[in-house]
Amino acid sequence: MSERLVIVTDAWMPQVNGVVRTFQNLIGELEGRGREIELISPLDYRSAPMPSYPEIRLALTRPKSVLARLEALQPAYIHIATEGPLGIMARRACLKRGWAFTTSFHTRFPEYLRERAPVPLGLTYGWLRRFHAAATHCLVPTQSISDELARRGFDNLRVWTRGVDRTLFRPRQGADLGLPRPVFASIGRLAVEKNVEAFLDLDLPGSKLVVGDGPARASLEKRFPEAHFVGAKVGEDLAFHYAASDVFVFPSRTDTFGLVLLEAIASGLPVAAFPVPGPLDVIGATGAGVLDADLRAASLAALAMGRIDPDKALGGFTWQACADIFEDILTPIIDRASAGASVSLAPRGVSTPKIA
Repeated sequence: MSERLVIVTDAWMPQVNGVVRTFQNLIGELEGRGREIELISPLDYRSAPMPSYPEIRLALTRPKSVLARLEALQPAYIHIATEGPLGIMARRACLKRGWAFTTSFHTRFPEYLRERAPVPLGLTYGWLRRFHAAATHCLVPTQSISDELARRGFDNLRVWTRGVDRTLFRPRQGADLGLPRPVFASIGRLAVEKNVEAFLDLDLPGSKLVVGDGPARASLEKRFPEAHFVGAKVGEDLAFHYAASDVFVFPSRTDTFGLVLLEAIASGLPVAAFPVPGPLDVIGATGAGVLDADLRAASLAALAMGRIDPDKALGGFTWQACADIFEDILTPIIDRASAGASVSLAPRGVSTPKIA
């Protein structure tokens, strides 16, 4: 068996989200270390838009097609990144063949779904618990998410940190957007679960800047005409908008991490957020902001902090550290596979979850 690594993900380009950015950076780091990576994503198949999220496309294929692809690749290690159609079919293939695999938990889909339909959290978390139970490890982005999932009956959890591109996201002296100062910025997807209206409702001095796009944009622009909506930005343009702001306001209560927090801190911005998983871990570890159930109070206190020194604040939040943890987890599995060990990781009673 080769030492090829296969990553199966339902989230991939052209999507712009934390899952995609995480695996783009992880793959870059691993390939730079000489690892051979194969990706299975919706780009490999016909696809259809996800209801209510048309920019997210779901692969249209059959389990035997995914099984055949994995058999042809003969990987030493399989990581299932998402719980979507491809993730479900890859998991089924691994259980059928007794292949080692890990999974990762990126998105609080139960909370997202509850925002749209009266689906009990216990039902969806039960499904997710069964999905991840058969993996060697389920990788989670923060300790507080790990603790929360453990309380919900998940086990085999490993904390897997995130990083930020310090070359792109950095303080830029004199950066200015021509808006009245101070500029309070919210950057990210505009959807109901991101709670952006909690930011836009705040009584704050200066300007409110909203960078991002999504299904809620039209209604938010109509309700909050005084805010400055500039759409989605990428690369240098995105980095400039961070650096030209004064405070980063993160109103989400449901993110599992929030890569934008690291991007803001790397750009020198103090962060204002609710004391919830993600901000608790990032701001708690860096001291680069204020957490408060009163988001206005947090925003004004963050403004009073002034600019953040990224070198002092960011510490171990690097893509190198992210890749190190991933390699620490995969290496024993690859070693066993290379030695010809037969490893079946499906505990008794674990079955492939079915979508109702």
